[in-house]
Amino acid sequence: MSTKLANPAPLGLMGFGMTTILLNIHNAGFFPIDSMILAMGIFYGGLSQVLVGMMCFKRGDTFGTTAFTSYGLFWLTLVGLIVMPYMGLPASPASFMGWYLALWGIFTGFMFIGSLCYPVAKQVVFGSLTVLFFLLAARDFTGSTLIGTIAGIEGIFCGASAIYFAMAQVLNNEYGRTILQSARRKKQRHQ
Repeated sequence: MSTKLANPAPLGLMGFGMTTILLNIHNAGFFPIDSMILAMGIFYGGLSQVLVGMMCFKRGDTFGTTAFTSYGLFWLTLVGLIVMPYMGLPASPASFMGWYLALWGIFTGFMFIGSLCYPVAKQVVFGSLTVLFFLLAARDFTGSTLIGTIAGIEGIFCGASAIYFAMAQVLNNEYGRTILQSARRKKQRHQ
């Protein structure tokens, strides 16, 4: 008896999208960082995406495994970088945080290239995330509040694009037809 496996991607995209929006509301200067943002980073952005990555592994989805597991661990390391100085460990200098974010930007740039054979909605998520990481790196390299605000606004867009793509997959699957467009590519793979 064959059991159909559910698509775990919407769960991971929601964890990523909601956490990204909340952190970037902070980055844009609208709200201070607090325990709510950190808790989202640990649980919904972090642990849930790692779990989704493992579910993608079970489905044979290399892209999903790499993306969700990596970004889940990104959230966990980011929370660690924010919290560990309060536990007596030295904080990373802003310029070194710039390198941390630039490396994530490079990784995400390659993931964006990988997303080009998927629906356009997925490309928007990875394209906007690449821009976000490089803007955040530029903010940390320069200390520019303006770049930080621009990054925050762009990050809100990035998170919203992930939520849209998640809901397109859920609603389109549930209704058996296109409710929210994701602009499918001719060669379809796991979403």
